[in-house]
Amino acid sequence: MPRNPQTAALKPKKSLGQHFLTDGRVVGRILHAAEVSEKDHVVEVGPGRGILTRALAARAKRVVAVEMDEELADRLTFEFQAIDSVTVVTGDARELDVNALVSPETSYKVVANLPYYAASPIVRRFLEASHKPSLMVFMVQREVARSMAASPGDMSLLSVAVQLYGRPRIVSYVPPRAFRPAPKVTSAIVRIDVFTKPAVAFERPEDFFDVVRAGFSAPRKQLRNSLTHGLAISSEAVEGLLRQADIDPRRRAETLSLEEWDLLYRAHRAQVS
Repeated sequence: MPRNPQTAALKPKKSLGQHFLTDGRVVGRILHAAEVSEKDHVVEVGPGRGILTRALAARAKRVVAVEMDEELADRLTFEFQAIDSVTVVTGDARELDVNALVSPETSYKVVANLPYYAASPIVRRFLEASHKPSLMVFMVQREVARSMAASPGDMSLLSVAVQLYGRPRIVSYVPPRAFRPAPKVTSAIVRIDVFTKPAVAFERPEDFFDVVRAGFSAPRKQLRNSLTHGLAISSEAVEGLLRQADIDPRRRAETLSLEEWDLLYRAHRAQVS
């Protein structure tokens, strides 16, 4: 009989940014937003003490819970050892191969309470994977959620990176009291309906993001200045790019829509080819 790791009291680790969800009503909102059913395969990132894992295990066909903290992973493994539909994986979701979690032919959802410090790279890891989820529902810091779901006028590099692969929306906000220990910030539940293919057609995403990063390299400056600096090309060449894309050179990167980034990317590709 394996030793029961649940007998050991575990304190939240500040180094891992641990804030454990304790409010069952919030769990219900997450499940409702994710539309979890008995047909679903679910990847959960950062299960912590397992409040969401238990709810998912009662509803989903299969749950793969990815936990970076080895002690917490041991506790969850012990708790779910008799439930074949739940697998606990110890590792960093920013580095794990998605295909090692879910077979390429299996559709899956990501449902998670993400650690604040690693939320954006984890979301991008799944969205940019060759085997993408069909749906993502997760909790992040309110400001990060707003950035993901922003409209032109308030866009950021993160906005573009998320909206390239899916349609995000904020489901609801979650107060600090829903966690132990309570964080100093408000959280938000985000739902992303993932596209079957990116909103922009490109050969390599790196080429597209080279242009986007250049635009945001000096976000307070006008595009003609930020692109000149970011792409390391002449101001005349940048003026030509913007003219070809029919974009006013006085605008700033935060005002561009995804469709306009597409036009700018295509103009740049034509210029360098």
